[in-house]
Amino acid sequence: MSSEASLREEVCRVGASLYARGYVHASAGNISVRLPDGYLITPTDACLGRLDPAKLARLDLEGRQLEGDRASKTLALHRRIYDADDTAGCVIHTHSTHLVALTLQGVWRPDDIVPPITPYYVMKVGHVPLIPYHRPGAPEAAERVAERIAGARAAGRPIRAVMLERLGPNVWHDSPAEAMATLEELEETARLWLLSRGEVDPLSEAQIDELRRSFGARW
Repeated sequence: MSSEASLREEVCRVGASLYARGYVHASAGNISVRLPDGYLITPTDACLGRLDPAKLARLDLEGRQLEGDRASKTLALHRRIYDADDTAGCVIHTHSTHLVALTLQGVWRPDDIVPPITPYYVMKVGHVPLIPYHRPGAPEAAERVAERIAGARAAGRPIRAVMLERLGPNVWHDSPAEAMATLEELEETARLWLLSRGEVDPLSEAQIDELRRSFGARW
């Protein structure tokens, strides 16, 4: 099986897993992967639980569609993430319930939607800023995300996720499996924070520094 064929299968596997576990519903959410000469992205209004590898949209590096069903309307945002972070190999966007609920209730801070309450959140996710509300597919949202990625990198604490207010998270990593794992940790931390009603102390700076020294945490 070719590398692209394997990626097509992996995108569909990850989509089905996210759908089966309630991270996405109906036709919400999208997944893309970077190719050497372009991108694959799930089609617009596709159900992630019933993706067809052959129907994924294939685009060139300029975003022009070459084959497959019509690309997701969030393509511009995905491309800006890839342009801003050359380590990103996959981008996942969902409407995960607890994360969206968190933005409705009020996030911890604009630069960190939840505090560092568990070691695995610090190690596997890191800082997650809030992007103020824009309509789905709005080019302004893509620009805000790119600015956040560039700012975080310049500050020496690169990010691998942002939270779109009232819409959901965008996470990225080397592969679909790693991006999904980051999303899972982020959603679980939001759930724990909501369940605690914000009445739990974050890890101390000494505890976070130990995670940096022991595991290379990017906090």
